[in-house]
Amino acid sequence: MKFTVLKENLNQGLNFINRVAGKNLTLPILNNILISVEKNFLNLSATDLELGIKYWSLIKTEKEGKITVPAKILSSFINLLPEDKINLELKNQIININCQDYQTKIKGLSAEEFPIIPKIEGSNFIELNCNNFCNGLSQVVDFVVLNQNRPELSGVYFNFKKNNLTLATTDSFRLAEKVLSFEEKINQDFSFILPQKSVREIINIFSEKEGKLRFYFSQNQVLFEYLMTETPHPQVQIISRVIEGEYPDYQGIIPKKYEVQAVLSKEKLLNHIKTAGIFSGKTNEVKIKLTPQKEGIEIFSQNSESGENQSFLQGQIKYNSSPKEMEVSFNYRFIIDGLLNIKEPEVIFELNGEDGPAALKPKTDTSYIYIVMPIKSI
Repeated sequence: MKFTVLKENLNQGLNFINRVAGKNLTLPILNNILISVEKNFLNLSATDLELGIKYWSLIKTEKEGKITVPAKILSSFINLLPEDKINLELKNQIININCQDYQTKIKGLSAEEFPIIPKIEGSNFIELNCNNFCNGLSQVVDFVVLNQNRPELSGVYFNFKKNNLTLATTDSFRLAEKVLSFEEKINQDFSFILPQKSVREIINIFSEKEGKLRFYFSQNQVLFEYLMTETPHPQVQIISRVIEGEYPDYQGIIPKKYEVQAVLSKEKLLNHIKTAGIFSGKTNEVKIKLTPQKEGIEIFSQNSESGENQSFLQGQIKYNSSPKEMEVSFNYRFIIDGLLNIKEPEVIFELNGEDGPAALKPKTDTSYIYIVMPIKSI
């Protein structure tokens, strides 16, 4: 194996690949990355057996071949090299690296020892807008629960139906749902649960990309692929297992109506909740009170050790039935989490009494909803 590659391209690939490499104590080969040269493409691959990442770059090839090398050592070294062409040559399971004044040798292991990263056969795929898809994932990814007894809740639920993709997560205390649209209408509806770790890597790697992301699906694996700009060849692939099990029917949790609706400034509400949180105590409890005579909400918190806080936030209040006074307690951190995932200046806050689920959503965007359960009074 002998080839020449730009440091910028090699470094970018190593940064992607290192997100899953070099973190396994029981299988040392998983601490390595697979370097493969075929035709005029360099391919870097890494896996933790549940998630695999592949990266390709155009190179000048003199001889094809493949080898595995320690991910941490190679990445640390390449990162410190000057921005120039790098020459790499494999001799007797050792990679010789030359760049300007640097001549380095790194010992490798046979590529035959590296585990096979699954492939998804078939040419059918769905194209998703990279930015919209990653933004949608970021609005739901944080609300899973890492529980071995309920593994289906430890990932993001993907539900493809016609030309819509619904993303959902819940940890039993809150629930987030985002609906995305894509151009092509699929022939058959399908759904799966993707591990939170895989979703985070999709966001980290693809969120800055422009254009389309290809999605392939099999019974127990999914693949996300981004193509090169120079040629219709993959630049990055993420291959992940899916979580076995059925996702709970969460639709019944989403309230179909409300007792009272408040339209509020998102930034002001966020600041009022953060202020109340300072005095919330160990339970993180803040109380939200609505009075029919007042056009806004009162926010109150108290702590026997530090004191108390009370504030009033003006807004547009609408009652669905006979107006009545209402006081509801929430974990303030859960309210903040919901608000941070809303990108509009105004939010709709819908409440359903002291025990019913409350909803936070953007004023004009119907594609996102965040449900939070109150702290029930004893």
